[in-house]
Amino acid sequence: MSVPFLDLNRQHGPLRREIEAALGRVLDSGQYILGSETTSLERTIAGRCGVPHAVAVASGTDAILLALVALGAGPGTEVVTTPFTFMATGGAVARTGARPVFADIDPATYNLDPDLAEAAMTPRTRALLPVDLYGLCADWARFESLAASRGVALVEDAAQSIGARLGDRAAGAFGDAAAFSFYPTKNLGGMGDGGLVTTRRADVADRIRLLRAHGDAGGYDHREVGMNSRLDAFQAAVLLVKAERLDAWNDERRRIAARYTGRLLDLFPAGAGSASRGRLPAPISPPSPAPAESLPIFHQYVVRAERRPDLIAHLRSKSIGSAVYYPTPLHLQPCFRELGYRAGSFPESERAASETLALPIYPGLTEAEQDEVCEAMSSFYRGRG
Repeated sequence: MSVPFLDLNRQHGPLRREIEAALGRVLDSGQYILGSETTSLERTIAGRCGVPHAVAVASGTDAILLALVALGAGPGTEVVTTPFTFMATGGAVARTGARPVFADIDPATYNLDPDLAEAAMTPRTRALLPVDLYGLCADWARFESLAASRGVALVEDAAQSIGARLGDRAAGAFGDAAAFSFYPTKNLGGMGDGGLVTTRRADVADRIRLLRAHGDAGGYDHREVGMNSRLDAFQAAVLLVKAERLDAWNDERRRIAARYTGRLLDLFPAGAGSASRGRLPAPISPPSPAPAESLPIFHQYVVRAERRPDLIAHLRSKSIGSAVYYPTPLHLQPCFRELGYRAGSFPESERAASETLALPIYPGLTEAEQDEVCEAMSSFYRGRG
């Protein structure tokens, strides 16, 4: 049995006729950039998140960038964020002209540690930028309190967390603004790039609408230098079709994750101690239980693994997909060398980068395929591979 790391056709196949019909309506409308489909998507996502405003843009990276710019990040300022994330998080900070300042993660959640983020703040800090990594909400109560007490902006990088919840609030409802990605691999993914900003603040939404269209207030009245970051209507149409299934797909991901965890703890009982600092308690350690009141969406199912390179090769030999998110923390990337960080600066991020491995998880993954993945890992560590 071959188990691909991701198979989008299992989602798209049953929706093909609906998607083709939606694309046909856009084709007939003649409105290919923004337009009614994009407006409908903005209203749909704002309603899901429980906020009054949503602004669709060209990518998740642009969503972070525009949210930060709208909230005052720029030359001479700093933005505190995590080094254990996709490049877009730190890259968007740098593109505003602000200085990325990194702080280490909580090893149990992989999310930015609020205490360490506070310690990294300076008088130049303009914003905090936590990430809901792998679809698990960050500690937003702590971050909202910290931002309020220090008088800084708070931006939620929700690129991986659409549909996740913390208490009675949805991802996308925290801080001053939140940034979503609709890259095809996301839980709600388009058929190309796309992104969106949600916010409770009308002033932030208005400025992002201005900035996404070259700063044009209408009639070639350019109030400031903006950028070209408009979502096309074809992507919006696809996303509207798929948004109707998002809750069901996220529920399925949670069931798959729970089954993975049960199977892996049967095979590697000591792996229940995965949140501990230092040496791994077992060859494979599943994700730590989500914090109280948190409802994750498992954009990725990530374990900690001993001898990871050899395990990846073993899985590949059995036609089983896996991936590493992320092999090099941002503070060790060549493009951020001038920030002055070095190996050892953020030990938990570096440890996670060396140990974590994402297993196949997506709607349509079968129990037989999960068993294949788990048995392959078991045979590797027991020398039967």
